Amino acid sequence: MQVVEQYLQRIAGTRHLNAFIEVFGEEALERAKQLDAKRDDGEPTGKLHGVVVGLKDVICFKDHHVSASSDILKNFTSIYSATAVERILSEGAIIIGNLNCDEFAMGSTNENSAYGKVLNALDETRVPGGSSGGSAVAVQAGLCMVSLGSDTGGSVRQPADFCGIIGLKPTYGRVSRYGLIAYASSFDQIGIFGTTVKDVALMLEVMAGADEFDSTASLKEVSAYSKELSSDKKYRFAYFKEALEHPGIDPEISKAIAGKIEELKSWGHIAEKVDFDLLDYIVPAYYVLTTAEASSNLSRYDGIKFGYRTDTPGLELTEFYKQTRSAGFGKEVKRRIMLGTFVLSAGYYDAYFTRAQKVRKLLTDKIQLIFKDFEFILLPTSPVTAFKAGEKMDDPIAMYLADIYTVMANLVGIPAISLPLFKHSNGMPFGLQVMANRFDEVSLLQVSNRLLQK
Repeated sequence: MQVVEQYLQRIAGTRHLNAFIEVFGEEALERAKQLDAKRDDGEPTGKLHGVVVGLKDVICFKDHHVSASSDILKNFTSIYSATAVERILSEGAIIIGNLNCDEFAMGSTNENSAYGKVLNALDETRVPGGSSGGSAVAVQAGLCMVSLGSDTGGSVRQPADFCGIIGLKPTYGRVSRYGLIAYASSFDQIGIFGTTVKDVALMLEVMAGADEFDSTASLKEVSAYSKELSSDKKYRFAYFKEALEHPGIDPEISKAIAGKIEELKSWGHIAEKVDFDLLDYIVPAYYVLTTAEASSNLSRYDGIKFGYRTDTPGLELTEFYKQTRSAGFGKEVKRRIMLGTFVLSAGYYDAYFTRAQKVRKLLTDKIQLIFKDFEFILLPTSPVTAFKAGEKMDDPIAMYLADIYTVMANLVGIPAISLPLFKHSNGMPFGLQVMANRFDEVSLLQVSNRLLQK
């Protein structure tokens, strides 16, 4: 209980960071009190007994507000909990609040939120990354032990990179998406923020596994990730010359990662350059496909059954929809819905959507070929460190291109992690991104643990 009180005090002292939308203070204290009593009575405790967790505002928690940081869902109360939430609660976790994010998880800065922007605790003039910026800052600033986010194209790994913490995106289907508000259903995955690999591994261990409510959740057995972190194997790493020499990457980031690659070789690992000629096709394919899926997923928010609705009387149905959605959705969400509707429209479907699907298949095949010879792929997490608030808001294309290194893992469904290994001369942290083959989280967490211990 004292631990929860300390976190609540820290949250109260850092409200200006705007990481939390809502804090469940009294409820968290009562939960802690019950868990303390259970432990004192000698009853068995769960794997996450007393672990204080924050939830991104796209993950449902029964009888609590969930809004995807959007006016169109403001004050909506969830009638059920996400499977991931049910599982961490069953193991003794304490949920302390829901966390700010880009609206419907669409953004890379956490400036697209109906609740205002989130500030980076290391430098409040800079963005924390997005879309899970509140989740990253909550861990970065010590406002909870671990937090949950969602990762559709880097929305866990990129803010982890900007905030100097660990961010894991599991394999697509490793963690159930039931209760996660959808952005792009074939890309979305619940991810984890933490400060140690062991914490992240334990959270994954609890949440992962089959789910009767999500047909895309894998039936594969879940490993005891937190107990399998030790390994002295020599690994084979691949890296892309095209990524480290890309014109958009900060030279310091490129140099630091090249140096880490040489260091890995000196430890006895194999690290080899692999030609990868598809790099410049990744971001266009990603935005065509995700916006198409968003256009379909967000069509349910029409103001009829739930959420915001226009109060203009006497409107025809089409005008009612138009006014409700125009006022309820923010600028970036409307931009992506319109782009997605365009690429799915007659005359453009084959030119955009079908071609993007072909690129996705080419990428999947190419990555599988690489994993025949290597266990891991090394990439930067982001081409830049955390930038100034407002710096890229007027140039959405530049913002989208900044996702160049993270979206590939979502396109092909593999697990990826951002590890806080470096510090830039501007004082901001940046990370190394490590990717593994599908459902090989055991090896990914093992190598992550070794890299952070060196």
